[in-house]
Amino acid sequence: MELWTAFILGLVGSLHCAGMCGPLALALPATGNSQTSFTLGRIAYNAGRVVTYSLLGALFGVVGKAFALAGLQRWLSLIAGIAILLAFFATTKFALNTRISLAVTVLKNALGKLLQRRTFNSLLLLGMLNGLLPCGLVYVACAGAAATGEFVSGIQYMFLFGLGTVPMLLSIGLLGKKLHFALRLKFQKLIPICFVLLGVLLILRGLSLGIPYVSPDLASGGCCH
Repeated sequence: MELWTAFILGLVGSLHCAGMCGPLALALPATGNSQTSFTLGRIAYNAGRVVTYSLLGALFGVVGKAFALAGLQRWLSLIAGIAILLAFFATTKFALNTRISLAVTVLKNALGKLLQRRTFNSLLLLGMLNGLLPCGLVYVACAGAAATGEFVSGIQYMFLFGLGTVPMLLSIGLLGKKLHFALRLKFQKLIPICFVLLGVLLILRGLSLGIPYVSPDLASGGCCH
């Protein structure tokens, strides 16, 4: 799977993150009394999110590797691509089951406690926990990480995804209400385009058409990330 798609997905998808995670970024406590410590605290929070995304990349990279060793990587890619497109075009919304809701409640309680602290470590941990909150955008990125079929590539994919989300959320954390959200609204239409593009790329990869970078021949063991 092309790694550049991860960064673009994170960058454009962060317009969605501005609405979902923006309030949390605005609520981050100040660390220290200087602008430098304030900025470093926001950087620590975003670093925590990227760390969690990278760990998820390692997990899904291993899953993808297992499928690759079993000769099923192309099917994993096809299924992931179709699932993304189906999820995008689906109109029915399913409620979270009780266990997932309970897990989310525990996470939110932990986030609430960390918001009361004013240390770099608490902000780093806050970012890491934030990365575990249910998010359709993250699920899509994890599918891309699995499609890489490699442990290291999975980490790289999710790291770049996380890196792509940093500019928007760091700006919100630093500028707060001063940040003009017209840009987010103007480019909101790019988000579904990225979802569909990634879904189509995953399907093309799974079809193994022998097209370099876009649809490499996975059946013969060829690989192109």
